[in-house]
Amino acid sequence: MPESVIVNTSPIFYLHRLQLLEILEKLYGTIIVPPAVIDELERGKIQGEDVPNIRVYSWIRVEQVKVSDFLKLITDLGTGEAEVLALEKTDSLVIIDEWLARRIAELRGLKFTGTAGVLLKAKEQGCIISISSILEQLLKLGFRISHKVKNDILELAGELPE
Repeated sequence: MPESVIVNTSPIFYLHRLQLLEILEKLYGTIIVPPAVIDELERGKIQGEDVPNIRVYSWIRVEQVKVSDFLKLITDLGTGEAEVLALEKTDSLVIIDEWLARRIAELRGLKFTGTAGVLLKAKEQGCIISISSILEQLLKLGFRISHKVKNDILELAGELPE
């Protein structure tokens, strides 16, 4: 298991909407979020979104961060993503869905996964029985994933229809 697991807004948002947020604790124990993730969730709540109150979860730790000038230069990178990427620690896993942030993580040599990867790991470890219906629910919630990636995940989960 990684020493630190740092999670961005969208995985928290979607796992909460699926009523599966606690899977993060089962899989990783304590997770870390930067203040910008809290801010983004609060803005969502003000806009009427169903978002979790991170402060009630003892296994979620908020950690302050200083974003490097390099990350500040990437204007298409959201505040949450920038802070998540800035929180890198040795042997950390970053859970992030946005393509640009994942590409930056890859270029920086960080280990990363996303919401769908968390669900796949949850199935592998017996926390959920099936992933296909959950992926369908995710898509209905507005989660974007290509047909190919969806099929790859279903194949890895042993659920790809014949």
